[in-house]
Amino acid sequence: MQKYCKCGRTMNLRLRTVIYQNKVDIENVPIYSCEACGRSEVVPHVKPELTSLIGKLGSKPDKQQLFFHELSEVAFLLLKVTEKEHMNDSMEKIVEERINELLDILLLAQSLGDEPWTEEIRKRLSQITQSAIST
Repeated sequence: MQKYCKCGRTMNLRLRTVIYQNKVDIENVPIYSCEACGRSEVVPHVKPELTSLIGKLGSKPDKQQLFFHELSEVAFLLLKVTEKEHMNDSMEKIVEERINELLDILLLAQSLGDEPWTEEIRKRLSQITQSAIST
């Protein structure tokens, strides 16, 4: 996954730490970065989740460390691809396994009648679907 920078060079996809208000470290945020000019930008697919997270933190957050892959399926999948045990797996296989895992969890949440959990899993499945359609 690459895109072109305003300087004309290729921007590479990386998982980086975003620091908010010099107090909150948000780990594993998918970022496009240009090694030529140093420009960086958040991957458009995850901007809404990152913006929502920052909004919930408020203007005077406590010092903390958050893991963005726990909120964003795109970040979760990108982190999974970088793990040694998955280095020979295709992205399609990793996505398929994650969808199956989420569907199993969805069935469990529904069988327990846990509506908030069910909604959270549906949101995660939707993140994968929306990213797949737009890429």
